[in-house]
Amino acid sequence: MAGHILLIEDDSNIRSALGMFLRQEGYDVAEAATGEDGLSAFGARPADVVLVDVMLPGIDGFEVTRQLRRRSDVPVVVVTARTDTYDVVAGLEAGADDYVTKPVVPKELSARIRALLRRAQAGARGPATLVLGGLSIQVEAGLVTKGGQEVSLTKTEFRLLCELAANPGWVLSRPQLLERVWGYDYLGDTRLVDVHVGRLRSKVEDDPSNPTLILTVRGLGYRLQP
Repeated sequence: MAGHILLIEDDSNIRSALGMFLRQEGYDVAEAATGEDGLSAFGARPADVVLVDVMLPGIDGFEVTRQLRRRSDVPVVVVTARTDTYDVVAGLEAGADDYVTKPVVPKELSARIRALLRRAQAGARGPATLVLGGLSIQVEAGLVTKGGQEVSLTKTEFRLLCELAANPGWVLSRPQLLERVWGYDYLGDTRLVDVHVGRLRSKVEDDPSNPTLILTVRGLGYRLQP
């Protein structure tokens, strides 16, 4: 399942070590030391997965992620030296699919990359069209419309919506969603689920602060109201 990885990291020691490890794992790796160089490298050759450090000189990792997301649905993993909620949530809200913290555990990073590549290769599965709560979800086409207007979703948001819509009325726990949407078992952080549910609500709910479609079941998880 080798793929092309773009690694954007300003620390030359970390960049060299991670690049060497990923190549040993069989990946083709392009490296960039700044956000600007990373965006240029992606423009010249789109990657299958992008790893981007949060604290970059010039354009920071959040802005790199936002710019990547405007042009592509490539899986993005932000790398942060801080474990507090701000960097994690800010990275995910910028459009990242996942995050890892420094010091990076190489084997964990490799497992996350494999999961992201499996997701990209597998694509969405299920009935051709789902119609729920005023939404029309064309699974194979990767298209969601609301009131006849297309809703722009990232791949992760789309997979999350499809998973909820395929189980209308059923509560799906955060660990279940991590496994089914991200392909993780013990590796994931439930903040991934919460932030992406919030982003999804902002796009499909009439009033995201008072959701009527994607409901929180306290202590259990989330369900989509049929």
